[in-house]
Amino acid sequence: MSFPDPIAVFRTEAAELLEQIEAGLLDLNVNLGDKDQVDAVFRGLHTLKGSGAMFGFDALAAFTHHCETAFDRVRKGEVPATRELVTAVLEAKDHMRALVDTPNGDHEATGEALLANLRAAVDGANNPGTGVFAKAAPGQNHFKIRFSLPQNAMANGTNPLPLLDELRELGECEIVADRSAIPSLELLAPTDLYVSWEVELLTTQPRSAIDDVFIFVMDEMQLDVTTVEPAPAARTPAKTQAPAAETLPAAVPQVVAAAPAAQPAPAATALVDAKQKKASENVRVPAEKLDELMDRVGELVIAQSRLSQLAGGSGDLQLRAVSEDVERLSGELRDTMMVLRMVPVTQLFGRFRRLVHDLAHETGKTIELVTEGETTEVDKSVIERLADPLVHLVRNSCDHGLETPEERRAAGKPEAGHILLSARQQAGEVIITIKDDGRGINKERVRAKAESSGLIAPNANLTDQELYQLIFQPGFSTAQTVTNLSGRGVGMDVVKRTIDALRGTINVTSHVGKGSEISLAIPLTLAIIDGLLVRVGDGRYVIPLSAVEECLELPIEEDMRSRGRSFISLRDSLVPFLRLRDLFRTGTKPDPFQKVVVISTGSERVGLVVDQIIGDHQTVIKGMSKLHHDVATFSGATILGDGDVALILDVGHLVAEGQQQEAHLRAAG
Repeated sequence: MSFPDPIAVFRTEAAELLEQIEAGLLDLNVNLGDKDQVDAVFRGLHTLKGSGAMFGFDALAAFTHHCETAFDRVRKGEVPATRELVTAVLEAKDHMRALVDTPNGDHEATGEALLANLRAAVDGANNPGTGVFAKAAPGQNHFKIRFSLPQNAMANGTNPLPLLDELRELGECEIVADRSAIPSLELLAPTDLYVSWEVELLTTQPRSAIDDVFIFVMDEMQLDVTTVEPAPAARTPAKTQAPAAETLPAAVPQVVAAAPAAQPAPAATALVDAKQKKASENVRVPAEKLDELMDRVGELVIAQSRLSQLAGGSGDLQLRAVSEDVERLSGELRDTMMVLRMVPVTQLFGRFRRLVHDLAHETGKTIELVTEGETTEVDKSVIERLADPLVHLVRNSCDHGLETPEERRAAGKPEAGHILLSARQQAGEVIITIKDDGRGINKERVRAKAESSGLIAPNANLTDQELYQLIFQPGFSTAQTVTNLSGRGVGMDVVKRTIDALRGTINVTSHVGKGSEISLAIPLTLAIIDGLLVRVGDGRYVIPLSAVEECLELPIEEDMRSRGRSFISLRDSLVPFLRLRDLFRTGTKPDPFQKVVVISTGSERVGLVVDQIIGDHQTVIKGMSKLHHDVATFSGATILGDGDVALILDVGHLVAEGQQQEAHLRAAG
């Protein structure tokens, strides 16, 4: 029996804690007076520090301790929560992730810089002489201590750790180890002491108390103690401040009502207990095991299909009964497996709050992100592959779409730009929308860029949707300058290729001066779908059932009348259709009574002419080989009950081809 690697388990839990900390910080940034969020961030930091120390991530524990201290002081009302503090801890959170991923890396310089930012954020200003401490309260002394023990101190039985503990007992204490004298591994003697220490101490004890700590080693050590004089008092009303329990900077001159330390309220305790109970009811399963189980369920569905076909051709009633039971059970197992793989898009949307926060800071714009439909569930593999496209789309909206506060004021808009990120289910698809209220897409600029790049002919007759689709071409960009955010024409190409690989579609709408909206229609799952099995000539094909609107009969007379124009009248509207026999070059004669399967993506519809509609089919999707990766008509393949292979039609590509055919026929007419 194999047991999980405890370090891997810790890293997984640490990733969850870091996500919770980030979410709490972003919520706090919206409402700096939210004490519940302050407590939530503090608890997350405290748990991360304790877990890190328990699993040997000492650098992580030491670094997280400083951030925990800052939020402990905010929690106690000693310092106010500020946006500068939130930004500093967000940056520190990224460093914590690096300490989790690569604990043995060279992170010291980065950590020191981040701690300096954290201290400045809590201090409110770089007050000389205050170091990492608040001003000493009346009756307190502020000392800076530097000491080093002899190199053979440990060999002689002197342990420096009890000395540090005695200093901590004197008052509020910040200790930094100086490791600069540690030699390379080849020259290092295990019994020698190479570390010295710098200590800042706030205490009510006199200078002699420090000497008493080192009284038994005073003759052999180096000790330097400096008294820090208090800075001039600010002209603000006097305020009695309790000595801080930890050692981060003083408060900025903004008064926050300090609440006395109290036990958690019964309601809060009940909420924590409920969360712990809920967590204990969950089981953590590696994603690879779910993928493996999904493969087994797919093979079971194929085997069940073969059994159903054998039972259907047999007169044995018992065999048919067993086949029906297996079909029912495999269907229930498939549905259960699909539910296990479904995750809410909130896992995807959550990361964009931090992205928008950072982009607003980088661009100097005021940006508000609103999310809707976070509970919409999608297959986990879809979620993973949607992350990069959405990052590009959100960055594009922030950089290209939204104007600066000055431009928005001049246009009569509020200074804050809005980005809406929403998700909803529609049939067998999830629709993810990115909408902004910015400047919109300049169609003239897009057309000019496309013509200069040779993508379209000069003065070509294009619909707005066809024009907007040009922004997804490789290397296409209307940006005047290249920045670290955008301008190289790479991001939107990544979006297009990823969505195509997911068998999805992209729809763009835009109004100049009012904003743009990009909708992504993505299948809910990439593993098993319900399909409509059809025959064209001697071949069988699968059409995703979620895209099928209706099926019609196409008599020979209607087929002959439609030759040359390829339209069918459907409830007072003309729908273009494609003859799959011609498209696939089957070389066979059409059946006497052909069928038309009307499929759609969004508002666009097209008919597919087939010879026979066989019926519903549970389709286990298999990827195409590398030799066929550029065949756009098909999105995959599946194995039928008799062992034959049926190709799965790419609905988005066929609809686009039908619409292009319609446009060409209308232009010719």
